[in-house]
Amino acid sequence: MLQSKMKWKFTYTNQLEKVQSIKGLTPLTQQLLMKREIVSDEAIQRFLNPSIDDLHDPFLMEDMAKAVDRVRQAIENEESILVFGDYDADGVSSTTVMVEALREAGADCDFYIPNRFTEGYGPNEEAFRFAHDSGYSIIITVDTGIAAMNEADLAKQLGIDLIITDHHEVQEVLPDAYAIIHPKTSSQYPFQELAGVGVAFKFAEALLGRFPKDLLDLVVIGTVADLVPLKDENRVLAAIGLQAISHSKRPGVLALKEVCGIEGEITEETIGFTIGPRLNAVGRLQDASPAVDLLLSQNVEEALEIAKFINQLNQDRQKIVSDIAKQADEMLIEKSADLENVIVVAKEGWNPGVLGIVASKLVRQYDRPAIVLGIDSEKGEAKGSARSIDAFDLFTNCMEIRERFLHFGGHAQAAGMTLSIDQIDALRADLNELADQKLSDDDYQQVLDIEMTVDLEDISLKQIEEVNKLRPFGMGNPKPLFHVKKEPKEVRLIGSKKNHLKFQFQTDSSRVDGLAFGMGELYPQISPSDKLDIVGELSINEWNGRKNLQIMIQDLRIEDWQLFDLRGSRHVEKSIVIPTDESFKAVTFSGATKSPHNIPIYSVDDFQQDERIDGLVILDLPKDLEELKELLNRILVSKIFVSYRVEESTFLQAWPSRDHFKWFYGMLLKRKEFNLHHEADQLARRKGWDRSMVDFISEVFFELEFVKIKDGLITINSQPSKKDLKESKLYQERENQLMIEKTLYYSTYKELKNWFNQYLNEKVKPVKEEVVNGL
Repeated sequence: MLQSKMKWKFTYTNQLEKVQSIKGLTPLTQQLLMKREIVSDEAIQRFLNPSIDDLHDPFLMEDMAKAVDRVRQAIENEESILVFGDYDADGVSSTTVMVEALREAGADCDFYIPNRFTEGYGPNEEAFRFAHDSGYSIIITVDTGIAAMNEADLAKQLGIDLIITDHHEVQEVLPDAYAIIHPKTSSQYPFQELAGVGVAFKFAEALLGRFPKDLLDLVVIGTVADLVPLKDENRVLAAIGLQAISHSKRPGVLALKEVCGIEGEITEETIGFTIGPRLNAVGRLQDASPAVDLLLSQNVEEALEIAKFINQLNQDRQKIVSDIAKQADEMLIEKSADLENVIVVAKEGWNPGVLGIVASKLVRQYDRPAIVLGIDSEKGEAKGSARSIDAFDLFTNCMEIRERFLHFGGHAQAAGMTLSIDQIDALRADLNELADQKLSDDDYQQVLDIEMTVDLEDISLKQIEEVNKLRPFGMGNPKPLFHVKKEPKEVRLIGSKKNHLKFQFQTDSSRVDGLAFGMGELYPQISPSDKLDIVGELSINEWNGRKNLQIMIQDLRIEDWQLFDLRGSRHVEKSIVIPTDESFKAVTFSGATKSPHNIPIYSVDDFQQDERIDGLVILDLPKDLEELKELLNRILVSKIFVSYRVEESTFLQAWPSRDHFKWFYGMLLKRKEFNLHHEADQLARRKGWDRSMVDFISEVFFELEFVKIKDGLITINSQPSKKDLKESKLYQERENQLMIEKTLYYSTYKELKNWFNQYLNEKVKPVKEEVVNGL
């Protein structure tokens, strides 16, 4: 048995009969749509064919008309406008959208993005005073500002009209701004989950009086990178935005594609894993303005230089993250063998701009909430980020101990915080106590939401292409995870470091590859012919013009007991891997004193009835098959390793039949005597026998008193008693040994496992599989 690393949550029920037949769609796709509560013909068509016609009127947003009129007035009066943005990918793309729209409308404008390290997040007094001193009469925030109470009051005092465009959570009290454009403050607006760039795009549409499709390549970046739900308007903006960015002529986009090596169509994954992280990297390490400059650039050469600079920053960011994560890991290892419920690590010199990424890595690695803090000893403060697991609400739990923080903000799964250095240990103790009270052992496992169980025989390229019609995938529309139960035809290690697994599954009509990245350590824990339960994403691998099915495996398990065949191996120690949470025992039938990894050695009598054992290593062959049968029926075992050897094989020696015995006895009757020392080898050569067979027949006859043997001379007993060959103890022992070797040593793997299956404790044997939902 092999346990899964994550908790599997089967989210489906047997609903196929409830799904109305939709022309052109398979039952699998229909059920995926139903799970997303898309059931009517109209809703299905809108979901599968996103159109700008499904977008909402921007003027349904409260204050939109008021804000647009003020900007047009400013353009007419030649007033200067400052766009105040944020330093992440959503903020950068929002800033670019707003600046381009304002400039097209004829405004005199510029942008300002606060420095994460010196100014922190959001509007601040110093920046607003700078704007006033620089002659700006209007400030328009994008992707920020909804919590800027003090700054709104300051703007009023300074005579600046503040227009807030934002999408973050609304506080109980709103800033006293000139206008607030926010879906969640607009009761008439049908959709409340736009990204910051989506709100900026709505403003651009209202200001320009047209649908600005030339800005869609920017809108998709922030929409996908900010992980907003890809439903309703976000789905439309993401879907048509991906088409736009794939064919964009914007110098900044072309430069990013070149430095990132992006070819062909850009997908939501390209943005999420390639473009978004690079734009985010700028603000994590320095002022984020170069990211806006890149997207605003009209010059190809200039854009390429900026893109190269940003790409280098991203590489620097990756190294910084790697170094900090390594240091954090070393701190956890040094501190204790028993990992705490909530990880809290802090160190001076850690870059606060990347600590959220480090926290995410620790959560994935250790399956528990993690807080990573950078210490500023001059200020006496620690500042950092936190990430959590599904079962532990960071915001709620941290608010229970809010007195520990100087500043705190966030939501259930992510948060930022500042606290005094002397509060770090208390914070760790408090959160661990809360986690100990509220969480069970199961809560520390990541959860995989499985959409459906499928049979690979029923999956085709056409089916996967149809499932891809549900793209773009993301929050609110997750990429479907499927459960498959199948025995692989082949398992091997791949990659330069041999740290990935590749499975080959064979169906009636095709071959399906399964790729499990980063799971190479499981290779020695997968025995031949194991039926695997795997969870992963179905996809198409295209290489040299050929398309093949593949499944990108996220987790796997083996529910049946496993047999590892190490018979005759001289590398047993290397072949046996003992997981840290498992206990192994070794059994000997002949008094063996050595075992691999010094696994404790026991005799059969030492094992208790229904004793549960993770791994059993069989060191030598039993003297009787009944001994092993008794052991198998007694214990509950997950893995069996057969590591015995045969030095002098009975099975490989010639086994005489009754005709051999009959001929030999007839020869003795005729000759009266036979000299084993001088004639046995000659007889064996003449008859084509093995010499050992001559000796064995002679010894059996002697034991049964058919002959006498003295000094190697065999003579017939004149009055032999009538006995069957099987009455000979020697014959019985050899027959028994022959059966032991044939059954346990010279059998095929399949034959050996079938034999073990016959005698295993009933509680270990796999139950008959239930019919599962799916295809």
